[in-house]
Amino acid sequence: MPNGPLMIIGGAEDKVRKPTILKHFVALSGGRDARIAVIPTASSLGREVVDVYDALFTKFGAARVDSVRPESREQAHDPVLVKALDEATGIFMTGGNQLKLSSIVCGTPVGDAILRAHERGAVVAGTSAGASIQSSHMVAFGVGGATPKQRMTQVAAGLGLVNHTVIDQHFDQRNRYGRLLMIVSQSPQLLGIGVDEDTCGLVEDVDGDLVMRVLGKGAVTIFDGSRMVSNAYEATRSSPLLASGVLFHVLPEGSAFNLSTRVLVPQEPVVDPEDADELAEATRDLRQLVRDIAAADATPAAIRRRLALRRTRNQPDPTPTDGENA
Repeated sequence: MPNGPLMIIGGAEDKVRKPTILKHFVALSGGRDARIAVIPTASSLGREVVDVYDALFTKFGAARVDSVRPESREQAHDPVLVKALDEATGIFMTGGNQLKLSSIVCGTPVGDAILRAHERGAVVAGTSAGASIQSSHMVAFGVGGATPKQRMTQVAAGLGLVNHTVIDQHFDQRNRYGRLLMIVSQSPQLLGIGVDEDTCGLVEDVDGDLVMRVLGKGAVTIFDGSRMVSNAYEATRSSPLLASGVLFHVLPEGSAFNLSTRVLVPQEPVVDPEDADELAEATRDLRQLVRDIAAADATPAAIRRRLALRRTRNQPDPTPTDGENA
């Protein structure tokens, strides 16, 4: 049985006008049979953050929404919380302080229950901090900026749901290119994944490979440093880093990327319905032209004139405009 889907959300997902990402989460979790566990540990808000997601997920058809909120590593051993996660068909981790989330959850029974849920096929989703913790290496904190500089960010251990990666969020909105590239420069074996706001990287097992499909209004940016050249091992203090030969991918909605092979997944071409109708008409005309030539032994030029005359006769009368008689 393949592992369940992962939803890596860049934060600030639309909850009112077009809540496509959250609706998709509920649908993947089972729709009307969904049992969702919300983990708000990263948030500084109280019960209200759970109430918001409870109301939304219930509105979208979920059968049950539970709060699983350990506030210490001791509470993360609570069997009641573990049981709620073991029974969930979908787990949603809210935004907030990702270092708080990882320091309380990772390596505890609650963290192990999240991993088990993923392994048995449940959906694991997270927004902002809840997105970052899904990678094997996690951005703990750091400043923004476009240029990678030594010591501009710190790294902590994540849950490892997506191995050999580091995930950052609010990516374009908070200009986090530099800090993600700094981590990749220091650890080129890691795939850097930056997710914009109201955007989701949906990761699924496809024939043994992890394939990420992009949903939402922004983009997912990927840094592949597997063949890069960097001076990160000798750069001092906060000096800019050399980062040459990095493969750079920007993936808008509808794009798909194979995280296992690190290549773009080719997409089937999408044909506009009007273009399809025009192509079909042209094909019919061409077939008729061939038949007319064969039947009448006429020249192609004569047949084309005859076809143009026939089209003119078949055109409907123009629609009357204001001021004209119908």
